[in-house]
Amino acid sequence: MRIKIINPNTSSSMTERIGLYARRFAAPGTDTVAVSPDFGPPSIEGYYDEALAVPGLLAEIRRGEAEQFDGYVIACCGDPGLFAARELARGPVVGIAEAAMHFASVVAPGFSVVTTLARTCGMAWHLAEIYGMKRFCRNVRAVEIPVLDLSDAKVAPLLIEECRRALIEDGAGAIVLGCAGMVDLCETISSEIGAPVVDGVTAAVKFVESLVALGLSTSKRGDYASPLPKKYLGLLAGMSPT
Repeated sequence: MRIKIINPNTSSSMTERIGLYARRFAAPGTDTVAVSPDFGPPSIEGYYDEALAVPGLLAEIRRGEAEQFDGYVIACCGDPGLFAARELARGPVVGIAEAAMHFASVVAPGFSVVTTLARTCGMAWHLAEIYGMKRFCRNVRAVEIPVLDLSDAKVAPLLIEECRRALIEDGAGAIVLGCAGMVDLCETISSEIGAPVVDGVTAAVKFVESLVALGLSTSKRGDYASPLPKKYLGLLAGMSPT
């Protein structure tokens, strides 16, 4: 089984961390390949970043189809381009926010999302609503740390404290980490707060593994049917559906 994990931003150091933890949790026999586009924003911290990250993400899905990958993970907690990616892909495509929220809803009666910047909290609430997870989501909290600063040693204590507050003030039974760049902090935070902490990268890898193992591909009926063939112009000409 081959799974392509796409970090939609262009941060190579974050992509390396994502790939390391994906390999650590993947089942024996699962080959995970972590990549990021060669064009686009260095981090995704709002709707503008998200919109401009989607063409690079979809280019990686197209490459993955040519390379015969079995499934895909979109490794950004905004799940950018998820539905468009499903139009392109034969195998399953799972977003890390989608996977993390579903996993958290199984291990606890309610969860809180702890993310980076407050300006992205509305995006998380929107995803909870469209995934049917809003009734499980107790709150969305931010620590006001830019995505590209998550590797700083000062970050872990701030996240731990915010997660503790979520358990007490929100009545959450589990925490969903709201950024792929937090993948290396999941186990530390969980041991410190004494509650389940779900990282979307590793959750999505296991989700895709299960779907592929069950022989479940992306339906090509209805909304996820392949894009209609037409000629695009300008910078997007090379991405024209055929």
